[in-house]
Formats: sequence, structure tokens, C-alpha cells
Amino acid sequence: MPELGRAALILCLGLSLYATVAGSLAARERRRRLAVSAQNALIAAFGAAAVASAVLLSALARHDFSFTYVADHTSRKLPTLYALSAFWGGQEGSLLLWLLVLLGYASAAVYFNRVAAREVIAWVVPTLGVIASFFALLLVAVANPFQTQAAPADGLGLNPSLQNPYFAIHPPMLYLGYVGLSVPFAFAMGALLSGRTDERWIVATRRWTLGAWTFLGVGQLLGAHWAYVEVGWGGYYGWDPVENAALMPWLAATAFLHSVMVQEKKGMMKVWNMLLVVLAFCLSIFGTFLTRSGIITSIHSFTQSSIGPWFLGFICLITTASLLLVFKRLPLLRAKTKLESIISREATFLYNNLLLVALCLTILWGVTYPLLTQAVLGQTVTVGRPYYDFFLRVFGLPLLLLMGIGPLIAWRRASWSSVRRILGIPAAVSLAVGGALIGLGAGSSLPGLFAYSFAAFVLASILLEFVRGTMARQAVAGGGYGAAFVELVARNRRRYGGYVVHAAIVFLAIGIAGSSAYQSTYETGTKALMPGDSVTVAGDRYVFRGLTVRPNVGNHRELRAAFDVYSGNTYLGRQAPGQNFYFREQQTSSEMSIASSWLTGEDRDMILGGTTKTGGVFVKILVKPLINLIWLAGFIFVAGCLITLWPDAREVRRLAERYGEVGARVRA
Repeated sequence: MPELGRAALILCLGLSLYATVAGSLAARERRRRLAVSAQNALIAAFGAAAVASAVLLSALARHDFSFTYVADHTSRKLPTLYALSAFWGGQEGSLLLWLLVLLGYASAAVYFNRVAAREVIAWVVPTLGVIASFFALLLVAVANPFQTQAAPADGLGLNPSLQNPYFAIHPPMLYLGYVGLSVPFAFAMGALLSGRTDERWIVATRRWTLGAWTFLGVGQLLGAHWAYVEVGWGGYYGWDPVENAALMPWLAATAFLHSVMVQEKKGMMKVWNMLLVVLAFCLSIFGTFLTRSGIITSIHSFTQSSIGPWFLGFICLITTASLLLVFKRLPLLRAKTKLESIISREATFLYNNLLLVALCLTILWGVTYPLLTQAVLGQTVTVGRPYYDFFLRVFGLPLLLLMGIGPLIAWRRASWSSVRRILGIPAAVSLAVGGALIGLGAGSSLPGLFAYSFAAFVLASILLEFVRGTMARQAVAGGGYGAAFVELVARNRRRYGGYVVHAAIVFLAIGIAGSSAYQSTYETGTKALMPGDSVTVAGDRYVFRGLTVRPNVGNHRELRAAFDVYSGNTYLGRQAPGQNFYFREQQTSSEMSIASSWLTGEDRDMILGGTTKTGGVFVKILVKPLINLIWLAGFIFVAGCLITLWPDAREVRRLAERYGEVGARVRA
């Protein structure tokens, strides 16, 4: 089996190199049969990567500890779900997953666009071949997952923080996002290399970009909830470098998805869109570099390894080559039209893009500055949460406001009088909400107050757009308002799906503001709580009843501290924060107790900090208002993305009129 896995990787590398070389030659000399051969090689490389992946999964399922990778990341008592998930729990396996997903994306993108975008696809194949060759080379020469050894009696096990159901879905979801950004990047490079820099490459990749962006967004929310329920620190996002590495390409892709609408509508921002695609893809590689180089200390990162310089060299190569190509094709990227007014929808998209990119680059600087100071000055510098929180407010609050303004402003130019008229109702709602919150005492946090007020503005503008559209549709088609609403969304899925996504971001902002700016916290001091002792937090009383131990629960021992919670004389229930000790790994994990109220959106979180020999406990209690709106936002986000991604025959016909039948086939 190890020999089969190694042979499959070597074959995958050979096929990827062939796709690169033969594809480049075919594209340059316009040799159709050679181009088809290169495409087939790329698809066959996916088959080889799938065989290699199957070999590793089989070894994990069988606990075959003669595989060094299996012995290092699993144990005999590890549940099967986590044993299989260890496929992406280590460096070599995660790189193999990267390659598998990349070649899956590449095969599908090439297959579905092989006829309609033939000239661009000719260069897309070698571009994807270069990326695949790099990862295949790493697996063959540097990080081989099929190394063998004399099989030990048992493996080393899996990090306790990874023994959570989220481990089975969060990393693959992120990979589908990270790697999916390779498709728009490859098509952008194909458009530049072929000289076909019109909007067709954007049309061909819009759904691929949306899909990758959706996976990346959902993956981050899943990771946030995983951190919230498992890590035991009472938060969901700590501005960890690897967390930031997933956020940055999502921000760049968000900017790209907005600005391509301007290019499609007005033929503007071509250079900007190319640069955003390059930025998003390079940041996705950079995130992989951070995780696998070992240059940072993080719960997400792997140990020190020799793979870092390879990634750094690849990032420099891709970035330099891409920028040189964009510079060479500048004459072909000249805008057809210019910005006519600073008060227009085009202008709001531009402001939106500038803020998103500014936030992205600010986070990038926060991540790289400690690395640069360590490398150049030999000093260890930490960029903490206050830095990121400050810039999140500086750029995030205006972005939130723009989400409500942009959709209401007309294309080309709008007068101040029309702007005042259109924004009058949302502005009134925003001021009313802000005033009410001040009356309720929410003025203690200005960022929170602004976030709530701006959120009210955006939700009012979204609701206004749906109401106006529904009424107009009902006036034209007749029937009931419910049917008119459904028809409105069905006829404009991209637009109204985008509004739903905006609503999700608004709920996310409200949840973040409420859970961070207005949370209540209690932490035991030097004196432990003994059975019968109680504390009061945010009006609720927590009574400690005692400790319980379950000595053998599968592969770990459980310790729990029982608390009864009361609101006045009303019993709210029992919470039991605790710790698990994992035998094989010889590690302890914190198990937080969370009591959620979906009616109020509030969580009561309890974290066990330690125990005493006399049965006392040290605990931390956090009451987080509105935090459940963050997780609700995830469901709304998925719904909006599905609406936007759903095929629309009317849109295909519109594209056929604009770009001809070729464009229609590309889009379909």
C-alpha cells in the first residue's frame, strides 16, 4: 500500500508537469490536439491524487502504524471519525488534501469550460498545472505521507483540541475555499496570457469564485464556533495569525465580487480586478505557508519543518510573475468608461473596495510585522488584539454603513436631493434605534452603539428594497404579494441573494458588538469556591454543588463541576464545566459549559480553571448578549449564497445577448 501511494503521487507529479509544459506549448502554438492532451493529463492527475488519498484513508481506518503518518496522528482508541479526519490533521495529509481539492477544481473547471472558453482555457490548464506541480513536488520530495517504519504497538494519538466533530468539517470547508480561489486566478492569468481581457473570464468564473468565497466564509464561522465550544477561553475569534490568514483572502475575494459587477456593468476597474484576484490567491497560499512553515506558534499551526522556504519561494514567484503579466497587459486593461460622479453606485463600490483592501492589508501587516522584526532585528514583537480591534472599528463600521447606502444609489450619477429622499427612511430608523439604545443604557460603548445604529440603517434599506421591488412586481404581474416576492427574487437572484448576504453580515455585526462590548464577566480570585458557595453574574445566581469524575470514558477521563443556576427564585438549569484528560496523548482539554437562549440570543458560559485538593474550584463565568446572532448569521449567509448561486435561465439569455452564444455557454 505505501508503494501504491508513492507511485500515485509520482504519477500525479508527472501528469501535472506534462499539463504545464504541453499546455503552454499548445497555447502558444495553437495546437488543438496537444491542448486536449494537456487537459486530459490534468484530469488524470486528479485520478492519481484520488488513489493516493484513498491509500492514506485506508491506512488511517485500519490503524496501520507502519505508516509513520498514521502512528504520529492516531491511536487505537481514537474514535473512527477522528481517525479518518486525521487525514488533514498533519502536515503531509493536509498537503495531500490541498492537491486533491485543487485537481478536483481544476478538472471540473476545465471540463465545463473546455468548449465555450477555448482560448482562455488553453492558458488556464498550464497555470493550474504549475500550482498542482508545486504541491505534488512537495509531497514527493519533501513531505511524503507514505513514509514507513516498524509498526509500534500504538500511535501517539491526536491533539485533544482536534477531537471534536467540527474537526471533520471545518478544515475541508476552508480548503474548498482556499483552493477554490485558484480557479478565478487561473482564468485571470489565462485571460492575460491569451489577450482576451474582456468580461468573459469573469462570467466564466463568477460561480466558482462565489462558491470558494462561500466555503471560506462558512469555514471561518464553523471554526469560530469550534473555538468557542472547545478551546475553553470564552471567545470565538482571537486574531490568531492563522485565523487571520483565512480572513484575508475572504476580504480580498469580497472586494473582487463587488468590483466585478462594476466591470460587467460599466467596463471599469479591470486592472483593479486583476490585482484583487492575484491578492486573494496569493493570500490563500500565504495562509498555507503560515500553517505549515512552523514560523508561528498557534493551535492551528504544525511543528517546525523544512517546507517553509518552499512556500515562501512559490509565493514570491507567483506574485512577481502575476504582477509582471498584469503590467505587460495594461494597454488591454484600459477602462471603457470613467467614474462620472462621486455620488453613484460605482463610487460606493469603489469606497467599499478601498475599505475592504485597507482592512485586509492592515491585518496582513499585523501578521507579518512580528515575523519581520524577528527575522531582521532578532526581536520578538507581538501584535495584540487592541491593534486589530481598532482597525476593525475604523474600517468595519464605514463598511457596514456602505452596505445600506450602495444598493440605493443610482448608477452613473445621483443628485444630493435624490440621495436624501432615498436614504430618509433608513436614516430615520437608524436615529430612532440609536436614541432608544442610549435610553436603555447602551451608550456605554460608542463602537457598539454605532454598530447597532448602522445595522438598523442597513436592515431598513434592505427591507425597503424588498418592499419596493415586491410592490412593483405585484403591480406588473398581479396576484398576491407572496407570489410577487418569490417572482422578484427568482428574476433577480444575484441582486436579492446579495441583499440576504448583506443581512447576514448585519446580524454578524450585531452579534459581535453585543457579545464583546456588552458582556459580563466573573472570575474566581485566589479563593476557590467550595460546595454550597454561590456567585451572582448579570443578575443570575450560580450555586456550586460539587465535583464528579468519570474515570474511563473511551480514550479519556472526565472531570465536571456542577453548578445550579437561578434567576431570582426561578431555577434555570444545571451547568457543568470541566476538563478531559486524554490517556494516550497525556494532555488535558478544557470543556466549557454553554447555556444558550435563542429567544434572547444570550449565552451563559462557564469555564473550569482548576480544582483544589479539598474539592474547591476556580471558575470563569461570561454572559454574552446576542452572541447567537453570529451563528444565525451563518445560516442566513448560506441561504443568500445559495440564492445567488442558483442557476437562472433569464440571466443566461441576458448574457447571450451581451456576449453572444459563447458567453451564454460559459455562464451556463
